[in-house]
Amino acid sequence: MNHQDIPPKPASPPTGGMPRVHGAGGGPVPAPASVTWSQPLPEPGQSRPAHKGPALWKALFAVVIVAVVAGLAWLAVWLGSGAGQDTARAQAPGVLQISATPAATPLPLPRDGVAPAQYAVGDCFKDFDPEALTSSLVACDSGHSAQLVAVFHYPEDAAYPGADALQAKALEACQAAKLGPAANQFQLNFQRSFPSSTSWASGDRRVDCYVTADGGNVINASVLP
Repeated sequence: MNHQDIPPKPASPPTGGMPRVHGAGGGPVPAPASVTWSQPLPEPGQSRPAHKGPALWKALFAVVIVAVVAGLAWLAVWLGSGAGQDTARAQAPGVLQISATPAATPLPLPRDGVAPAQYAVGDCFKDFDPEALTSSLVACDSGHSAQLVAVFHYPEDAAYPGADALQAKALEACQAAKLGPAANQFQLNFQRSFPSSTSWASGDRRVDCYVTADGGNVINASVLP
C-alpha cells in the first residue's frame, strides 16, 4: 500500500492563524486534547464526515490479496489439469507387439509395394525408407536394411496425443523390443516411426520401431529371437 497518498499530520497544531476564543470569565479557553487536521471542521448544523482514508485503503488491499490468491489457485488447477492430461495421453491404453507375427504380405517373397499399414512385426525390408509410401518386403535370410521389431497400436477411438507423446511411446516400444543372438552380428540402429496429426486423422494408430543398418542391405538374418 502506498502511504504517500495519505497526508501526514503536522508535528504540532498551527496557532498563528487561529482566532482566540474567550470563556465566560473573559480568559482564553483551554486548547482541546487533540485536533484532526486532515479535514476541515463541519459547518454548524452539519454532521462530521467519517474519516475513511485508512479504512478504504485496507479494504482495497484486502480485495487485491483475495484476487491474487484466487488467480494463483486457478493457475495451479489449470496447470495440474494440463499435466494430468499429458500423463493420461502418455499412458494411453493400447497393444504392444514385440513377437514375430505372420508375414504381412502373401508369399512368395520378395514383394514390392507393401503399404505401412500392412507391416507386421518380424518383416524385413530391402532399401528401407521410413518415409516412403510403400516398401519392398523380402525374406529375412536375404539381404535387407531394416526389420520391424516392435509395434504399439493405439485404440481406434483414441484422441491424438501429440508428437511428443507419440515419440516417447515409440521410444518405449524400442526399449521393449527383444533381439536375438543374430543382432550381435551386425551394426544396427533403432529407428522410430509414428503418425503425424494428418495421418492420425486418416486412421493411423500405430507406432513402429525398426532396427536398421547404415551400410545398406547387409543384414541377412532375422534379429528377433
